[in-house]
Amino acid sequence: MKTLFDQIKLSGMKMKNRFVRSATYDGRSDSLGHVTENLIHLYENLAKGGVGTIITGLTNVTDIEKIVPGQMAIYNDSFIEEYRKFTDTVHKYDANIIVQLVCNGVQNRSKNDGVLWGPSAVEDLAMKTVPKEMTKEDIQAMKDAFSNGALRAKKAGFDGVQLHVAHGYLLSRFLTPYYNRRTDGYGGSIENRVRVILEIAHRIRELVGQDYPVLAKINCDDFMDQGLTFEECKYVCKMLEKAGLSAVEISGGTMSSRANEGTIRKVSSETESYFAQYAAEIAEEINIPVISVGGHRDINKLTDIVNQTNIEYISLCRPFIREPELINRWAGGDRTPAKCISCSKCFGVEVKCIFNK
Repeated sequence: MKTLFDQIKLSGMKMKNRFVRSATYDGRSDSLGHVTENLIHLYENLAKGGVGTIITGLTNVTDIEKIVPGQMAIYNDSFIEEYRKFTDTVHKYDANIIVQLVCNGVQNRSKNDGVLWGPSAVEDLAMKTVPKEMTKEDIQAMKDAFSNGALRAKKAGFDGVQLHVAHGYLLSRFLTPYYNRRTDGYGGSIENRVRVILEIAHRIRELVGQDYPVLAKINCDDFMDQGLTFEECKYVCKMLEKAGLSAVEISGGTMSSRANEGTIRKVSSETESYFAQYAAEIAEEINIPVISVGGHRDINKLTDIVNQTNIEYISLCRPFIREPELINRWAGGDRTPAKCISCSKCFGVEVKCIFNK
């Protein structure tokens, strides 16, 4: 029988348990994305708390786009040395640290200079802003930014990288027919819409080698009209496996999704683990590990998931905002569910739980 505290490996990376801290915006970097002591303190507490592998908040790979104040970034070599201190701190607690690489696209209210990129100039349903339709030169700049960001991450001591291909950020937008209306090789069929992501994945593999963990976070479904469908998601996951990725994290939804079908949902004992059924089906069809995220709260139910499906890892976000020490609590024998009540009032300029004064 599997347990959530099994010591295993992911693409050669040792993991002290099956728990992953899923990426979220933290709001603790400086105005241009650089490391602060406040940011290091947050991740040190997560590592102390017992989670085996931590994925950082979404980390911008380019300064061509508008930089969101407080968001992490890795768009030039000046970040390498400061992230070494960051990764060294996490490693002191026998935890892994993976950086999530992103281009924000139109989901960006920053007042900083820069562009809002999109596959097509289609108004965002939630933000009510229109991005700049990317030229071939823009797409090449984005591909270079992701691959160079991955190489910087390896040099800075990160244990792996994750491509953010979910939640309506730029790579996710290429997969969404409503927002991607291109008529060139990057639009139309799902084979074309996934093309830029696969090109990025191949280039990253060339730069970081075959053994370095490279993951992707992807929507199982956009849960909107003319959105990415589950069948298309399964196709994308199979193509990512062929491109040499190490694992996929299955999430869902965007800011454009139907009510309570977005990424962050209310959770009850009946509705928790709301993307797990999609992750389980994908895990039947691909040969790389699948990470399940979305509304996980009860360790007993999570133990059932890893034993009754081919899902290998369990990823949590909001529970760690309230209880960074959650995994140590569960490991110590207190198996009551996470205290998070899914109010989502933690998401502000700086992410913090309203119950932690």
